[in-house]
Amino acid sequence: MRPAASRGMGMRQFGTGEKANPASVRSMMGRLLTDVSAQWKSVAAAIVCILAISGLEFTVPQLTKWTIDSVIPGKDYRALVYIGAGVLGAAAALGLFKYWSASLMASIGQNVLYKLRNDLYRHMQGLDIAYFDRNRTGDLMSRVTNDVNILQQMISSSMMQLVTDFFIFTSIAVYMLWIDWRLTLLLLATFPFMIMTTRLFGKRMRSSFRTVQESIADVSDHLQNTLSGIRLIKSFATEQYETERFSERALRNKEANVQVVKLRAAYEPIIDFLNYLGLAIVLVFGAWLAISGSMSIGTIVAFLAYVRLLQNPVRHFSRIMNTIQQGAAAYERIVEVLGTKAEVVEAEGAKELQFVRGHIAFKHVDFGYSQDAPVLVDFNLELPAGKITAFVGSSGSGKTTIAGLITRFYDPQRGEIALDGKPLKSIKLQSLREEIGVVSQDIILFNGTVLENIRYGSPEASMEDVIAAASAANADEFIRSFPLGYDTPIGERGVKLSGGQKQRISIARAILKDPSIIILDEATASLDTESEGLIQEALAGLLSNRTCLVIAHRLSTIKGADRIVVIEDGEIEEQGTHEELMRLQCRYYQLHELQFKTVT
Repeated sequence: MRPAASRGMGMRQFGTGEKANPASVRSMMGRLLTDVSAQWKSVAAAIVCILAISGLEFTVPQLTKWTIDSVIPGKDYRALVYIGAGVLGAAAALGLFKYWSASLMASIGQNVLYKLRNDLYRHMQGLDIAYFDRNRTGDLMSRVTNDVNILQQMISSSMMQLVTDFFIFTSIAVYMLWIDWRLTLLLLATFPFMIMTTRLFGKRMRSSFRTVQESIADVSDHLQNTLSGIRLIKSFATEQYETERFSERALRNKEANVQVVKLRAAYEPIIDFLNYLGLAIVLVFGAWLAISGSMSIGTIVAFLAYVRLLQNPVRHFSRIMNTIQQGAAAYERIVEVLGTKAEVVEAEGAKELQFVRGHIAFKHVDFGYSQDAPVLVDFNLELPAGKITAFVGSSGSGKTTIAGLITRFYDPQRGEIALDGKPLKSIKLQSLREEIGVVSQDIILFNGTVLENIRYGSPEASMEDVIAAASAANADEFIRSFPLGYDTPIGERGVKLSGGQKQRISIARAILKDPSIIILDEATASLDTESEGLIQEALAGLLSNRTCLVIAHRLSTIKGADRIVVIEDGEIEEQGTHEELMRLQCRYYQLHELQFKTVT
C-alpha cells in the first residue's frame, strides 16, 4: 500500500504551506558569520583590503580640500602634478584592493555555500521516508538549488559591500564629527527615519520574497512532475491542460515578483529623499558657515564629498536590503529543512549486524500513517529464517506497509519488530538495510549506464561479479546485444529499456548486493508471460537460502512459497501452504478462483 501524501505522523517537520518559526536576519547572519570565521586567514586578508579601501576613499576629498584652500590661493603649480598623481594613484590602488577584496569574499562565500548545500543535502538524506511522502520533490529541489543560489548572491557581493561600507561609514562619520559636530549631527538626524523606513519595508519585503520562493518551488515541482510524466501526458493528450496549470503557477510567480518590485519602487525613493534632505541641510548650513567666515570653502567642498561618501553606504544598503530580505526568505526555507528531526533513528548504542539468519518477528505492532487511520493493530507475525513467505490480499490491506516496517522506512507507534531476536531499533540503520534487498514493481533506475545501475549497491564490485549477477538474472544476453554492452546509457528511469529488461537489471543489482533478506513487492505484476518466466527463473537463484517476503497479486507466482499469509484490513485472515489454504476454501480460495476460473 503506497503511502499517501498526508502520511508521516510522528515527524516534526515543515512542509509546503506550513509555518515555521521565522529565521531572522540576525540568526541568518550569525550562522553565516560563524561559518565565515572558520576561514579566518582569508577573512583577515579581506579586512586588510577593506581598510585600505576605506583609507583611500578618505584620501581623495582631502586632496580636493588642499587644492582649493592651499594650492589655488598659493598658485602652487608644482603641487598640481602631485595632486594629479595622488588622485590617479589612489584610483589605481582602489581598483587593485577592490579586486583583491572581491576575489577573497567570493571565495569565502562560495566555501560557506558549498558547506551549507552539502549540509542541507546530507540532512535530507537522513530524513524519514515519511518526510518525502509529505513534501513535494520540486519544492525540495528548489530549496537545495534556488534558495542556496540566492544566499550565494548575498554572500558573494552584498556581504562584501556591507563590510566595506561599515568601515567607510564609521571612519568618515568620526572625521566629520571632528571637523564640525553641528553639521554632522544635523546630517545624522535623518538616519533614524531611514532605519524606521528600512524596518517597515524589510518585513513586508521578506514576506513577499518568501511568496516568490514558494511560487518558484511550485513551478519547479510542476515542471519536474510533467517532464518525468511526459509519456502519460502525451498518451492522454493533456498538453493544453498541463500548460494551463503551469501558466497558473507562473502567474503566481509573476504577481509575487511584481509585488516585490512595487515595494522596492516605493522604498528606494524614500531613502533617496532622506539622503537629499541631509545634503540640503549640509549645503545650506555649510554655506551659512562659509559666508560667516567660520569654515573655509575647501572644507565645505570636502565636507560635501564626505557627505556623499557617508550616504553611499545608506544607498547601497537600501539596495542590498532587497538581497538580504530575499536571502532571509530563502534561509527560512533552508532552516525549515535543517530543523526537521527524523523519528526513525537508531537507539543509543545501536550495533552492527554480524551474522544474519533472517528470522523476523512482529510483536503486538500498531502502525498508521495518521492518527485516525490505523493500518496495523496488534499485529503479530513471524517470518522464518531462510523461508519464502508470501503475502496476498486486497489492495490497501497493509502488505507493502509491512515491508516498509521491516526496512525501517517507518517505525510502529506501538510494539516491536525484531530480527534474529534483536529489536530493529537496536541495529544501525545502514547495517540493517545492507542486509535487505528490495525488488519492486516500481523499478528505480538512474540515468547512467547499465554497469552503473547494476553496481549501484556495490560500487567496488569487480566486472566479473557484475557479469555473474547479470547472468544469474537472465540479463547478460540482452545487455551484450547492445552496441555498447554494459556501457550502454539507459536514459532517465531506464526509458530505453523494456519493462522486463529493467526488472532483470534491478534483480541483478539485488543479486550483486547479496543480501540476507529479500523483499519482492509485485516484482512481476506488469510483465508479459515470457518476461515473467525469465524473471521467475532469475528469482529462483536469488531466493535460495534467504529469508524472503513476497507480495503478489498473481497467485501463480507464489504456489511454491513455504507459507502464504492472507492479509485483509491489516489483519491476518489465514495462513498456510497453497494446498492447505485451497482445502480451507476461504479467502485465499476465493482469490484463486477469481484468477483461474475458466469460462466454459
